[in-house]
Amino acid sequence: MAYSKLTKEEAYVIEEKGTEPPFSGIYWNHFAQGVYRCRRCRQPLYLSHDKFASSCGWPSFDDELPGRVKRQIDADGRRTEIICSGCNGHLGHVFSGEGLTEKNTRHCVNSLSMEFTPAQRALFASGCFWGTQYHCDRAPGVLATRAGYTGGSVKSPTYQQVCSGRTGHVEAVEVWYDPEATSYDQLARLFFETHDPTQKDGQGPDIGSQYLSVLFYSNEEERKTAEGLIRKLKDDKLKVATKLREAGIFYPAELYHQHYYDLRGSVPYCHTYVKRF
Repeated sequence: MAYSKLTKEEAYVIEEKGTEPPFSGIYWNHFAQGVYRCRRCRQPLYLSHDKFASSCGWPSFDDELPGRVKRQIDADGRRTEIICSGCNGHLGHVFSGEGLTEKNTRHCVNSLSMEFTPAQRALFASGCFWGTQYHCDRAPGVLATRAGYTGGSVKSPTYQQVCSGRTGHVEAVEVWYDPEATSYDQLARLFFETHDPTQKDGQGPDIGSQYLSVLFYSNEEERKTAEGLIRKLKDDKLKVATKLREAGIFYPAELYHQHYYDLRGSVPYCHTYVKRF
């Protein structure tokens, strides 16, 4: 893997496990929407949705992207260090039990360990989230994805709860993308072209309310884009079953569901590409 060239200050933090002075980093009080990536290998690490103001002087997050941050005990055994899973670069330390957020976790990260990319968020449900995430991960301009649950009334549901069909949630994928490299329209087209939007009871052999085709919109522009694409499909005589719903709280799924096919070296069994536009 080719690493980015580091400045002397960045190398001190990332490679020598140093710490920048509090309130000195460019991201400690930074709250734009986007993705924070490893400064050295550029792997996505954190989302702006998980950043919070802790007043500690360093960027603080109460969650990380699944599988992107590793924990290990400091040499002195007193604190838990966090490192990038892609290059083992030092990020900072993680603390728990402070009661600062509901997740009760604080990733205290050096600004010098990260770089920020402005991003937009899209939310798609097209059956089993394993297949949906597989195709979204491969779309140009996509920076990060998370498989999870949304649309229901149960807070922080488990996979077993969602599978019961009684939570109101569907399996979905949160997609963070660079608006300079792609668009919501392009991603929504991919959504319709990588599953069967005419199936009413699930997707392929996966039957149940948790597998319904749903496109969640966050604003009027996204809603109009989705409605326009559905009209085009209906003009082509497709009986579209996809539902449009306003986006709500998204709950990340368990770690073993994230990037499922890539970790196992396999491909989706019911999500195949079919050109529709």
